[in-house]
Amino acid sequence: MSENKLSGLFAYDGQISVSEVAPLGLQHVVAAVAGIITPGIMIAKVCNLSVANTTIIIQTSLIFAGLATLIQLFPIFHRFGSRLPMMMGASFACVPILLMIGGDFGIADIFGAQLIGSIIITLIGFFIKKIRILFPPIVTGTVILSIGLSLFPTAVNYIAGGTGSAHFGSVKNWTVALITFAVVFYFSYFAKGLLSLSSILNGMVVGYLVALVLGMVDFSAVHSAAFFQVIKPLHFGLSFKIVPIITLTIVFLVDTVQTIGQFTATTVGAMERQPTDRELSGAVMGKGLVNIIGSFFGGVPVGTFGQNVGLVIATKAINKFILAFSCGILLVAGFVPKVASILTTIPYAVIGGATVSVFATIAMTGIKTITSEKMTPENTAVVGISLAFGIGVALTQNSLAGFPDWVTTVFGNSEVILTTILAIVLNLVLNHLKQPQVAAAPQTDEISSITNERTSLTK
Repeated sequence: MSENKLSGLFAYDGQISVSEVAPLGLQHVVAAVAGIITPGIMIAKVCNLSVANTTIIIQTSLIFAGLATLIQLFPIFHRFGSRLPMMMGASFACVPILLMIGGDFGIADIFGAQLIGSIIITLIGFFIKKIRILFPPIVTGTVILSIGLSLFPTAVNYIAGGTGSAHFGSVKNWTVALITFAVVFYFSYFAKGLLSLSSILNGMVVGYLVALVLGMVDFSAVHSAAFFQVIKPLHFGLSFKIVPIITLTIVFLVDTVQTIGQFTATTVGAMERQPTDRELSGAVMGKGLVNIIGSFFGGVPVGTFGQNVGLVIATKAINKFILAFSCGILLVAGFVPKVASILTTIPYAVIGGATVSVFATIAMTGIKTITSEKMTPENTAVVGISLAFGIGVALTQNSLAGFPDWVTTVFGNSEVILTTILAIVLNLVLNHLKQPQVAAAPQTDEISSITNERTSLTK
């Protein structure tokens, strides 16, 4: 298929056929589905939910991922939503806090805290323009780079079989993952047109078939799943306690910065521009609105999905109907558990092999954003120090053991959160509060250098 015929893929409002939409939309679903349902399963386990209630959590995760993405694509009242090609799903950034709240308090307290925190974040979305100064390219690039780096262990974890797997790290898992990666690599760099754009899906199909032959696909969940099920409001209830509310609100605030970084990565990497104030405001408010609604129906907090950001950047396919097609699949899967259960049969090794190159693309987008700024000593310090502390603390087990547990939960379990906070603070201190050097000083040094050179030549 010629590039001219594919041109609609690269325009947000471009004309596009179903044959072009379907593979790219399905590619987004298979890349995201494990991440969408995993946080809900983890929360269900820590809250000791029944099998039926666990199924409901999976349903709501899929439904609200689709709803949140649709709102980003087609903003409500032209305010709630960004009108950017962004896949949304259950937020991993919130998972440690949600597990803490669920274990110490209960699932009703999760959704009560989510409701209050989401209202606050939605209101903050109105003022993005006034706080945009906090997020110049040097900061957002550092955040994007930390997001990419933080996803590398996730990719390898999936390649090895996923945490808790009885065969974690086995040769079989690595074989399937590397075959999947090889297919993705080939189609990405040696194929053309739609075959190149759908390289992730192509790799996952081949990897899935190999895993099926090797007996790694379990269909038991498909047989036991129901055909149709409707979610009811307040099924899990709402409870309001001050500690869960404050803690989750803080995490929401930090996750908002990560959201700005992900949307910036998408516009810079796939659209070659910075996002507008209006787009970022709509992105934050749209996410907040979905989380408000989700708290009533048992939908865990949604956030941006780094692997799908990488897909958009890698393919440059930003047409809104691609992700709209993905949303259709997610919504059907949410209301028809049989469909959802089929998606959950994809082995982790296949997902890891398909997404490792995507995560690399995110990291490189961060580097590209950083280097769009002049690398002064101040900017170098912002990037280096932020990453040193953010990644160092997250990778060093029990490095915050002397602090209260909530400090470790908020700052010690994610490379992104601490990196983001430090990048903002260091940029303010070094690039805004620091007194500029006297202009004459560089000239004096330059004259001194020239004089020394002349003296040396004379000798």
